[in-house]
Amino acid sequence: MSELALFLVRTGFLILMWIFVFTLISVIRADLFGQRVVGKVAQANAPKVVSAPLVREAPMAMPTVDLDAEPTHLVIIEGPRSGSTIRLDGREITIGRSADSNLLIDDEYASTNHAKLVKLDNEWLLQDLGSTNGTYLGNSKVGTPVVLRVGTPVRIGKTVFELRA
Repeated sequence: MSELALFLVRTGFLILMWIFVFTLISVIRADLFGQRVVGKVAQANAPKVVSAPLVREAPMAMPTVDLDAEPTHLVIIEGPRSGSTIRLDGREITIGRSADSNLLIDDEYASTNHAKLVKLDNEWLLQDLGSTNGTYLGNSKVGTPVVLRVGTPVRIGKTVFELRA
């Protein structure tokens, strides 16, 4: 093999390797930081979120939860938006850092399209959408779609929410 041919093969391989490295960095950056553009149009189309102050009860008092009740809203109980409420009006709820998510979680541990809640046969199913850091129902990681019951905490990054009747 001539020196010129060997030089061209080495140069071509080096160029392909750098293209691969830059593509890999771009994909990792997009997954970690997501799309940061949130315009007035995205905010106008966002679902109405009702903020309510947290009511602190005495340490011994445990609220009673009717586990068989039909959930009507989702309440964020921990995280930056704690106390916020989203109505469940029979549609799919998308969760993540994307500007078009119904529940926008601005957290470095949340993926752009992290998880979703889907109502199926009067039950809400929680599905992880292949997120990097996972979705946790109680203390267990969600792998396949699971039924979400009233009062069961769901953790995505630093945000914890639950369904309430």
